[in-house]
Amino acid sequence: MDNRLIIEQVAEATGISSRQVTQTVKLLDKGNTVPFISRYRKEVTGELNEIQVREIEEKLKFFRNLAQRKEEVLRLIDEQGKLTPELQRQIESAAKITEVEDLYRPYRPKRRTRASVAKEKGLEPLADYLMSFPGEGDVMAAASGYISEEKGVESAEDALQGALDIVAELVVDHPEVRGWVRKFITEQGIMVTSAKDSEARSVYEMYYQFSQPVKKLPPHRILAINRGEREGFLKVKVTVEEERILKHLYKRWVKETSVTTDYVKKAVKDALNRLVLPAVEREVRSELTETAEKQAIKVFSKNLQQLLLQPPVRGSIVLGVDPAYRTGCKWAVVDETGKLLEVGVVYPTPPQNKVEQAKEIFKNLADKYSVDIIAIGNGTASRETEQFVADFIKEYTKKQIRYIIVSEAGASVYSASDLAAKEFPTLDAAQRSAVSIARRLQDPLAELVKIDPKSLGVGQYQHDVNGKKLQENLSSVVESAVNHVGVDLNTASPSLLSYVAGINATVAKNVVKFREETGRFNSRNQLKKVPRLGPKTYEQCVGFLRVFDGENPLDKTPIHPESYDIVKKLLQQIDCRLEEVGSEKMRDKLSEINIEEMAEKLNAGVPTLKDIVEALMKPGRDPREELPGPILRTDVLSLEDLKPGMELKGTVRNVVDFGAFVDIGVKVDGLVHISQMADKYIKHPLEVVSVGDIVTVRVLEVDHQRRRVALSMK
Repeated sequence: MDNRLIIEQVAEATGISSRQVTQTVKLLDKGNTVPFISRYRKEVTGELNEIQVREIEEKLKFFRNLAQRKEEVLRLIDEQGKLTPELQRQIESAAKITEVEDLYRPYRPKRRTRASVAKEKGLEPLADYLMSFPGEGDVMAAASGYISEEKGVESAEDALQGALDIVAELVVDHPEVRGWVRKFITEQGIMVTSAKDSEARSVYEMYYQFSQPVKKLPPHRILAINRGEREGFLKVKVTVEEERILKHLYKRWVKETSVTTDYVKKAVKDALNRLVLPAVEREVRSELTETAEKQAIKVFSKNLQQLLLQPPVRGSIVLGVDPAYRTGCKWAVVDETGKLLEVGVVYPTPPQNKVEQAKEIFKNLADKYSVDIIAIGNGTASRETEQFVADFIKEYTKKQIRYIIVSEAGASVYSASDLAAKEFPTLDAAQRSAVSIARRLQDPLAELVKIDPKSLGVGQYQHDVNGKKLQENLSSVVESAVNHVGVDLNTASPSLLSYVAGINATVAKNVVKFREETGRFNSRNQLKKVPRLGPKTYEQCVGFLRVFDGENPLDKTPIHPESYDIVKKLLQQIDCRLEEVGSEKMRDKLSEINIEEMAEKLNAGVPTLKDIVEALMKPGRDPREELPGPILRTDVLSLEDLKPGMELKGTVRNVVDFGAFVDIGVKVDGLVHISQMADKYIKHPLEVVSVGDIVTVRVLEVDHQRRRVALSMK
C-alpha cells in the first residue's frame, strides 16, 4: 500500500496541505486521539481544528480501504492469469469501490448462470459467430450445427437461446455498461411511489401517488420512502426511458446490416431488462440511501452537539417532575450538585385530581429545601402538570420559584437501564426518571451521556440509518463535547469518563473505584496510580480532566501537565506566583505580553502559549456558560391562547432538513419551515439555527384539530 499516494488523496479530498496531512496521519497511527491531537499538538499539525483532524481520519480510513480492495482484486485477477497492463492501470486509477467492483465483475467467480450453462454445452463459438456480425449466411443453419443430445442441446432454437444468453452476459460484465447505465439512471431516472393499499390510513399518504426525478430527491424524503416501503405501505420503482439506453447500447455493441444484427439486439435488450436494470436500480437506490443517511447523520450530529453543550443551570435546588395521569407525577428534589435529597409522588392530574394535596406537598418541599426551579418532563400529562405548577408558583409567596419544561427524550430509556439501577437501586423507574429530568437542567452533558444518543429525539429518521455509522459519528460528537467542556475528576460518572480522550469503559470504572476507595483526587498525578491507566492513556486524557481545589492550581485548567514547566517559566517572566492563578494582577500582566516574543524566549510554540495564557486568564471556566441560558417561566400558555401575529420567545428543540421545531411554552412544538427562517434564501436550517438557540418567532397559523402550530422567524 503506497502511503504517499494515500496522503496525496487525503490532502486533495480535504483541501488540507500534504505536510499537515502527513503529520496528522503520523500522530493518528501512533494511537493519539482526535481531541488530544487538535488540542495539544497544534504546532505539529499546523493548528488544524478537531473537525479537520476528524476529516483526515475519515478520509484516511476510506482511501486505505480502497487501496486494500484494489490490491485484493489485482491479486485475484492475476491468479487467473488475466491481468493486463491496461486493466491494472484502470483498477489502480479507480476513485470509488463501485468502479473497482465493476472492473472485477467479469473475473469474479460466478454462481451457475444461464450463460455458464450454455458455455458448458459448448455454445461459446456460436456466440462468437453472432458477435462477428457476418454480412450473409443462415443463422438457424449455423445454430443447427450445435444440436447435441449428449450435451442437452435439443434444437437449433435451444442452441441459439444459449448463445444469446452468453452474449447478454458479455454485455452485462463490461464495466462501461454498468457505469454508463448507473450514471444515466442517476441523472435521468424518476422515482415513482404508489400505495400497496390506497384505502390504508398512514403517515405515508403523500407518497401514495408520487413521483420525482432521482437527482432532485431530498435526503429526508428518500428515508421516508424507504421506511414506507419497509413497513409495507408503498411500492417503489425507479423508471427510465429504456429506448435511450438501448440506443446507446446498440451503438456500442451492435453492427447494423448483418444477418445476426436482430439476434444480438434481442440479447442486448434481454441483458438490460433481466440483468442490468434491476441490479443498477438497487445500486442507485443504495447510493441514494447512503447519501441520505450521511445527511441525516450530519444533521443529527450537529443537533446532538448543540444539545450536549447547552449551558448548565448551576447553583440551583431543582424539583424534577415526571408527569403522568393514573400513576401520578413522580418528583425528585436534587441539591446544587445533583445529589438526590428526596423522592415522592403527587396526583394533581386526572383521574385523581388531588390538586390541593399536591400543592401542600410542593409547599412543604419548597420550604424544606428552598427550591429554586421546578423542571417538568414534556411527556404524557405535561400540559396539565404545567398548569398545576404555574398555579402553585402564583400562590407560593415566600420566594420566586420558576419552572421550565425539559425534554424527557431518553429519560425512560435511562431509568430502565442497568446504569440507573446501579445508581439508584431503591428507586422505581419513574422516580429515576424524575431525578434525570432535574439533573438535565443542572448539567445537560453529564446527564445526557448516560443515554444512547439515538434516544435523545434530536434527529430525523435516525432509526432508519446504518446503525454502525450512526453510532461511530455520535460517539465522536459526544467525545468532542465532553473534551471541549472538560470533566471534573471528583464528580464524574463512569459514563462521562468513558468519553474522555483515551479512556475506555474499563478504565472509567477503575477511576471511579479508585476515587471511592482512596478518597477524592487532590492532583492529576494520582491518575497514574489507577489500575490499567498506562502512560499513553494518561498522556491522552489528563488535559481534559480537572481537579478543583487541589494541590496544584493548574490542575483545574485545560493546560496539559507536559506544559507545566512552560507555565513556571512564564510566571517567572511576569513576576507572578502559582497561587495567583486567576487573580486580577495575573490577568493584567498576561494581557500585556507579546505572545510571539514570549514564545521565543520560553522556547515554546506560539499556539501552545496562546492556549496557556487563555487558560490562566480564566481558570476553571466552563465554555458552555458563555451561551444564553434556558427560558424559565412563571406562567402557562395554551394552544387556545395562540393567535396569528403573536410574537413569542422559544427554544429550538430539533432541526431537520425542512425546518426547525421550537418550544414556545405550549404542549406542542411549533414548526418554522425553512421558507420562514430568513429573508434570504438558505440551503439548510442549520445555517440559521441550532438546537438550544433562543429565538423570537411569530405565530402564522394554529391548526387546533391536528394540534399543529406554524411559526415564522422572518
